Amino acid sequence: MFLGTYTPRLDDKFRLILPAKFREELSDGLVLTRGQERCIYVFSEREFARVHEQMRSAPLSSKQARDYIRVFLSGASDETPDKQGRITVPAPLRQYAGLEREVAVIGAGTRAEIWDLESWNAYLQEQETSFSDTDEDVLPGIF
Repeated sequence: MFLGTYTPRLDDKFRLILPAKFREELSDGLVLTRGQERCIYVFSEREFARVHEQMRSAPLSSKQARDYIRVFLSGASDETPDKQGRITVPAPLRQYAGLEREVAVIGAGTRAEIWDLESWNAYLQEQETSFSDTDEDVLPGIF
């Protein structure tokens, strides 16, 4: 499970050092792809295969499903961390997420997410009120 918030920097070659706590799960390979809210989703290969299998069950007659799958999969990139736990973030994904040097890598359970640090801080501040107001109807059995 991916948990926590980390603030690494992209180096001059646009490489990112994965948080140490994430490296074991991602050491054999990972998939980066467009996430919602202009972040980059980071899946282990195993989790990405599971997500892809769920997508395959979507009806081809659903335009919304077709559109989502196209955007999601066309932005995907297979990566393998080097011995220092670094991955290169491809230019199209950096542009999509607006990544500069300062980034936030957050744990989101079954995936990690890479955000531009300023965008992440703005998102977190914006969501704080609705987070505090979340009731049991949204997440049954949690509270």
